[in-house]
Amino acid sequence: MDQSVQESSSAQPQKKCSACSAKSSPEGSKTSGNEKSENKGTCGLKSLPYVYVLGQIEARFPNRSIEKEYVQILERSKSANFEHQQAFYSVLSQPENRYLARKLSWILTKEGVPIYILLPTGPEDLDILLDAIRPSACSLDRQVVVGRKGPVAPPEMCGQEVPMVLVDHLYSLEYNNFMKSIHPELVADEKFKAAALELFRRMMQIADNTGSTEKHRALNYLAVRYLAIYSTAAEKLENSFSLTSAEAIPSRLSDSRKIISVVFSFTNRETGIMEKYFVRVDVTEEFPFIVTKMAPYYDR
Repeated sequence: MDQSVQESSSAQPQKKCSACSAKSSPEGSKTSGNEKSENKGTCGLKSLPYVYVLGQIEARFPNRSIEKEYVQILERSKSANFEHQQAFYSVLSQPENRYLARKLSWILTKEGVPIYILLPTGPEDLDILLDAIRPSACSLDRQVVVGRKGPVAPPEMCGQEVPMVLVDHLYSLEYNNFMKSIHPELVADEKFKAAALELFRRMMQIADNTGSTEKHRALNYLAVRYLAIYSTAAEKLENSFSLTSAEAIPSRLSDSRKIISVVFSFTNRETGIMEKYFVRVDVTEEFPFIVTKMAPYYDR
């Protein structure tokens, strides 16, 4: 069973942050851009559980006043005739409207279901969040969020009683560019494109979680950062092997570090023969990294 990272509730804050104070204050408190470093502040941020998660970002109005302000800006702008999402992005991305963008609630969703409220920890995060709501030509594009998981937001914050996440790193994963990075020379090959699409969708299913456990963080990290999985799968495909499962288990090398072994199973579509490969990932701190590169795996 997955072992969830436990949230710490024992730290006594001397300096409040957004995640720590939202329950006690209806409006929460703003996080300074200078607190981007984990060493800043004394509110127990370092004890918050880590999150590494994929999803899609939506911007929502936390109250009617902000929504009406947006409508007034839209009505007198050149974006009024744009499609809704394009108009939304066009208005909010204008420098003179940044004051409004800073008031919005940023929600990370999976299949349209809210899972986290995102709390930027630096002024540069607003640019990335705005870019994340830009209308995309590809439905497979995803946003990757790395941060620290706080308590559940109060309903008056934006009407969503889901956990808050202090965002330490945020970037967009564009499907077409991602596929080109795997095998640039095969990007125009129709057979490769079909196989890559199938594999990517399977990897997104593997990463269909909230990214708050050590196992899920390892799986999600590999899905977006470790191209060897896709290269191996492409090679196996030529021999009629398809990726059929990925299992995350605590490594026997774990001692002072938290190391997860992820085992990928490939099954031959004609014979049913299975081959396994594994990679070890260190998830001790916020940013996972590879300990052992992909290699054949033998059941013990």
